[in-house]
Amino acid sequence: MYIELALALVLGAVVAVLFLKKKKSVLKAKDDWWGEGSGPQGPEDDSIRPFKIDTTLEEIEDLHQRLDQTRTFPSLEESQFHYGFNSRYLEKVVSYWRNDFDWRKQVDKLHRYPHFKTKIDGIDIHYVHVKPKNLPEGTSAVPLMMVHGWPGSFYEFYGIIPLLTEPARPDDIAFEVICPSIPGYGFSEAPHKKGFDSVCAAHIFSKLMKRLCFNEFYVQGGDWGWLITTNMAQLEHNTVKGLHVNFAPPDKPSLPMVLSLLLGRRFPKLFGFTEHDVKRLFPCIQKLVVDGLKETGYMHIQSTKPDTVGRGLNDSPVGLAAYILEKFSTWTDPEFKNLEDGGLERKFSLDDLLTNVMIYWTSRSIMSSMRFYKENLAEGLNQPHAKIPVYVPAGVASFPNEVMHTPKLWLTKKYPNLKTYTPMERGGHFGAMEEPQLLAEDIQNFVKIVEKQTRE
Repeated sequence: MYIELALALVLGAVVAVLFLKKKKSVLKAKDDWWGEGSGPQGPEDDSIRPFKIDTTLEEIEDLHQRLDQTRTFPSLEESQFHYGFNSRYLEKVVSYWRNDFDWRKQVDKLHRYPHFKTKIDGIDIHYVHVKPKNLPEGTSAVPLMMVHGWPGSFYEFYGIIPLLTEPARPDDIAFEVICPSIPGYGFSEAPHKKGFDSVCAAHIFSKLMKRLCFNEFYVQGGDWGWLITTNMAQLEHNTVKGLHVNFAPPDKPSLPMVLSLLLGRRFPKLFGFTEHDVKRLFPCIQKLVVDGLKETGYMHIQSTKPDTVGRGLNDSPVGLAAYILEKFSTWTDPEFKNLEDGGLERKFSLDDLLTNVMIYWTSRSIMSSMRFYKENLAEGLNQPHAKIPVYVPAGVASFPNEVMHTPKLWLTKKYPNLKTYTPMERGGHFGAMEEPQLLAEDIQNFVKIVEKQTRE
């Protein structure tokens, strides 16, 4: 009798394990047509074409005319950047843009690396593709796709590309870097139909890597690039060897997250909180709610009625510059709001900042770039991909001045295979552009760990 009872218990346990064990959820994406009309009757042209940025003299003259005819309006006394972009400093930016900025010279800089276009799912996808020049004999480059966000562009990566493709130390990995423009951003064609979200972008970028004949590769991203590359890791867990991000907003609230907010200020070590974690999270109402609302007004506009303000920004270069560059101030360091010049030239040059603005202006992509917020946020935050963990190895570079701080504890549910979490020495939201050396070192460290474990 006892033997039969024991066998029954064991059998019951086995059945329970088999039926109750959760299968790993997998994100799925279907092929869609994002071009005009209903799509081609035959196969899509999959050719890869070299691309050159070309701006006509008429376009430059039109820009100068609009800059000359801008209407100024004074900022409030002692308002610095607290009300947005300071008008007095904006006049300096506009004057430099009109009289000193050399777009032709910057285009030559943009052409330092090869540009290409290829049509995927009905729209032209633009990307920069950089291969190492001096690979040691017997070694091969590691493919790495890097994805930007808003209001950035592929140009954010121009400082970090040589650090990754031509590393200084002999034991460092040499990367083959691919930097695409998100559809609707820069020189990638905008989708012509509603519904193009991060999963759709991830699906297209995965197709791009396959078209480039990469069977395995790493992905890296910040801002929207974080979500797109995260979705790529969810879609292509057999081909994405590792995911590295420098922006990782917290997942939906979990019990550990709630408990850490209730008790973490008093018992920080219990939750693995550092002094910086405590500084960024508490008092939580002020830091997570009030401060968050102050910096997300743009997001509410762009996730509801992007075309309204987008139409105005598409028509006014000064408005476009103010709207974009204000983010490069506040998102780099929140304390820059207290400076009349927004601290912009402390971290960036006007040439680099205006080059990013010109990518939006010459491609007329500001409105389509803003629509990406509506497509991703209009249906709420509880999308299928938000419920699915990322099983591939993951690494996070946590910059101290990032807009939204996420302690390590809050990431382990979404990224259960988290290999590295690095509190960065300095830097903010635009990590690749602001601190390319620090970010390159963290990417190197993460990939070395994954590669070593793969070999073992």
